[in-house]
Amino acid sequence: MPAAPTARAERLVNLVLALLSTRQFLTADRIRTTVAGYEDAATDDAFYRMLERDKAELRELGIPLETGKQSIFDTVDGYRIARGDYELAAIDLAPDEATAVALAARLWDSPQLAGAARTAVTKLRAAGVEVDPTAASEVQPRVRTTEPAFAPLLAAARAGQAVTFAHRGHPAAPARTRTVEPWGVVSYRGRWYLVGHDRDRDDVRCFRISRIEGEVTTVGPRGAVTRPEGVDLVDLVARSAGPPPPSGTARVRLAPGRAAGLRRAGRPDPQGDPDVVELDLARLESLARWIAGHGPDAVVLEPPELRDAVVATLRASADTSSADTLSGARP
Repeated sequence: MPAAPTARAERLVNLVLALLSTRQFLTADRIRTTVAGYEDAATDDAFYRMLERDKAELRELGIPLETGKQSIFDTVDGYRIARGDYELAAIDLAPDEATAVALAARLWDSPQLAGAARTAVTKLRAAGVEVDPTAASEVQPRVRTTEPAFAPLLAAARAGQAVTFAHRGHPAAPARTRTVEPWGVVSYRGRWYLVGHDRDRDDVRCFRISRIEGEVTTVGPRGAVTRPEGVDLVDLVARSAGPPPPSGTARVRLAPGRAAGLRRAGRPDPQGDPDVVELDLARLESLARWIAGHGPDAVVLEPPELRDAVVATLRASADTSSADTLSGARP
């Protein structure tokens, strides 16, 4: 079940935020009363075991956790994160550790955790702890995702449990059910991918998470899936994704008096043709779908990568329409 790793990831992010937000040493008692997630501990022993596990995990991730007393009059040690060491130290993450951080990053970017983080800072201030308002930016990730399939896939990969889901190989292609043994989740060129063994194809496959529809369902027991030794997930995704998309501009010829939206969005052709516009190539696939929606009224002149993407979109749409027609035909 994804709830347990999700709750732990939230607690770890809240702990990092709290220890970064103050130059004081926070004692275990203060952490228990001010950091969201520790209030779930049923007993003192359960809390201390939870805190020790979390401190060990932060240290294993390379986060410089300091132990000390606020003054000579204090009798109990406290904890904090050295800002200088945290900002400058190079952290080398193993694949499983990177997966945990990716989940924490995803949760931090969610509205739920953002609200929890604000609550944690408010509790720290109410407890008389000096809070640095700029500390939150130190733990905010740069990669964002809103795909609902992300968390359950990541949890399944960590649990070693197979999953089944509906996936579109192309935005205009029909969704097909796939059963996958997940090896991990990877961010590549600003997109998230699931990498694993596709049982239906009996081969290694990479799935763009944004093209997964509906719910992700776990299959079989936990611990049944193990990632092979020496597998580089990023390399698999890079080879699957192909060369980087072109950047710069595209030139598109429009039918006279047609495709008004493309005309408004585009710039005049430098060569002076009134029916040719220039468009930015920030998102090739989105632009390809937009152009394909105009049918014969818009023809890509360059680059060839965009032209091929438009053709692929039109063909996938035609295949889907044919399948729908056949499925609705009467004998």
